[in-house]
Amino acid sequence: MAEIPEFAAPDRPLRVLTLDGGGAKGFYTLGVLTEIEAMVGGPLHEKFDLIFGTSTGSIIASLIALGQSVDEILTLYRAHVPTVMSEKTRAGRTRALTELAKTVFGDASFAAVKTGIGVVTTKWLTERPMIFKASVAQAHGRAGTFVPGFGVSIADAVRASCSAYPFFERTIVKTSKGESIELIDGGYCANNPTLYAIADAVHALKRDRQDIRIVSVGVGVYPEPKPPFWMRLAKRYVVSVELLQKTLEINTQSMDQLRQVLFHDVPTVRISDTFAQPEMATDLLEHDLAKLDVLFQRGRESFASREKQLREYLM
Repeated sequence: MAEIPEFAAPDRPLRVLTLDGGGAKGFYTLGVLTEIEAMVGGPLHEKFDLIFGTSTGSIIASLIALGQSVDEILTLYRAHVPTVMSEKTRAGRTRALTELAKTVFGDASFAAVKTGIGVVTTKWLTERPMIFKASVAQAHGRAGTFVPGFGVSIADAVRASCSAYPFFERTIVKTSKGESIELIDGGYCANNPTLYAIADAVHALKRDRQDIRIVSVGVGVYPEPKPPFWMRLAKRYVVSVELLQKTLEINTQSMDQLRQVLFHDVPTVRISDTFAQPEMATDLLEHDLAKLDVLFQRGRESFASREKQLREYLM
């Protein structure tokens, strides 16, 4: 795609939206974004110049960048996420995730997005990030060989970003250069992708730190749920879920700490509240739609305490 015009606009701040990973807890993210979209009175791709997402955040980020409203995304989440997360096996979850990606994104390529995008994944073999982008303006070198999304479809890139191994199978994508690359969930390198987005804004797009506005949305922090009886019988499974959850949460918090230390002068609103009530217990594999709708409601409520600052950033 051509360079996105807003990247070069000097008359207003560069607006950046970053969305954390967290599986089904993305319902909280959608609650926050519902209120932001209502506040700005239009589609979010018209308000944000750059949208980065990891795992569930990559699904939401990509759909926003393709022009969908938050209400449309919420409808898709309610229809598909419980189906994916209720599968009992790795193969079943992977198959359901693949079907979800095909249904939601079809054959859409990164050339189709309407704003800047970053989909974060992790290379299995080399243990390095691989970030799918649409504009050569976001390239950190090798601009001459830049291809939007490395020639990979949005569906495959997002599926890779959501491949939380070992609960999902690893994803192999084929680039326009004929490379086969094995990928896993982007949360293993940046469950909170804000640092990567700031790097693009400052170093690739050459924007002054004070000329950037970051809206960073997480999935909330919750007590650990009591696993059902069948899970308690499979102790190894329970430990694996807890370890994955803890790994992603530690990554999220450490990335935000680094952001505060290294880029404290970049104006940022961070929205990801902590809920200590026992009834709020949940994790990334949640598939109870009633519980997921509670997370959505909590996200809407979390917006309220930041509304004034968000208005200053976006209106």
